[in-house]
Amino acid sequence: MHLRPATPDDTLALGAFGRHAFVTAFGHCYSSADLDPFLEQVYGKAGVSADLADPLTRIQLAVDDAGISGFCKMKLAPGWPEHARGRRSVNLKQLYVDPARTRQAIGARLMDWALDLARGHGADEVQLSVWSENFGGHRFYERYGFAKVADIDFWVTNHRDEEFLYALRL
Repeated sequence: MHLRPATPDDTLALGAFGRHAFVTAFGHCYSSADLDPFLEQVYGKAGVSADLADPLTRIQLAVDDAGISGFCKMKLAPGWPEHARGRRSVNLKQLYVDPARTRQAIGARLMDWALDLARGHGADEVQLSVWSENFGGHRFYERYGFAKVADIDFWVTNHRDEEFLYALRL
């Protein structure tokens, strides 16, 4: 497995991977009326293409002979400026690993990439949101020193999730 930046040639594969990872982890929480439009917005061709074209967004893929095994999306801007504790916060938007490949250090390698990117950008804080009931996610982020700083909402179309805003001061 190696890491590399996503390119426009990865649009469809990245969208399919993101859709699969999200549905596997969280799909049971939503009606199709809420889930389907959300998936199209975030993981459809237009949404992925827009992320890849955004000069403030970086997407790193974990790939091997089987294809994409994980990805991390960083936005070089704060996600929640009202909760920023630093002067130059960045937002870790997504970090997903193939559900069949957890515990293989893929997430750790992607997190290391994200933190290196943030430091290289001169960030003094990384923000991320995590579902309030994603206890494995909480443990993963806390191992890196992230801590909860606020309760926030995450919308999947018309469905509101209770999320935690985590942050790490660099």
